[in-house]
Amino acid sequence: MAYLISVNAGTPTPTDHSTEPVTGIDKRPVEGAVLVLVPGPEGTAPTGIAGDVVCDLRVHGGPDKAVYAYAREDLDRWERELGRELTGGVFGENLTTSGLDVTGARIGERWRIGGEVLLEVASPRIPCRTFAGWLDEKGWIKRFTDQAEPGAYLRVLRPGTIRAGDPIEVVHSPGHDVTIGLAFRALTAEPALLPRLLAADELPERTKEKVRARLGQQLSQ
Repeated sequence: MAYLISVNAGTPTPTDHSTEPVTGIDKRPVEGAVLVLVPGPEGTAPTGIAGDVVCDLRVHGGPDKAVYAYAREDLDRWERELGRELTGGVFGENLTTSGLDVTGARIGERWRIGGEVLLEVASPRIPCRTFAGWLDEKGWIKRFTDQAEPGAYLRVLRPGTIRAGDPIEVVHSPGHDVTIGLAFRALTAEPALLPRLLAADELPERTKEKVRARLGQQLSQ
């Protein structure tokens, strides 16, 4: 059974690796029930997790990046490779999951968590220099990209409360085959996959615009 290991929220942490002096990537497990909300427009609102901190609203927060989920199974693999403990929230994820194939989740897939909250898979997380600086691992962006286990950003379709231990149920899977893993590879190391992304109507509009722009550049070359 898939379930939530932890719900994680961040506090402002000083950083030299962002346009902002602080980052909210340092997320820690929260005890008890946590309210999940539909955030405001992109660029104006933080994540959908009450109490979570987002410092750079240009690239984080908003409806299409309301919640970030990462699989404990993938963290465990990174623990073995890096030889260090990786606690829930260390990748900046709001939800640390167990028993759920986050990389294989399709864009538009819907997850019901507990009895109230309904989330929709929107897009993969693309690594940035803030993430690299936080992990402090040599060549981190390339290593993370090569592994292609990016975790998933999710929309909040139905708000409510969640807590560690809540079951996660996949209640809808769209008919296309555009997964988080495929979308990540298309947007990073394998641009030949870009045309396939347009089969996913649920892909964020801004991402679709980037895909179309890149495809146009390829055609003009």
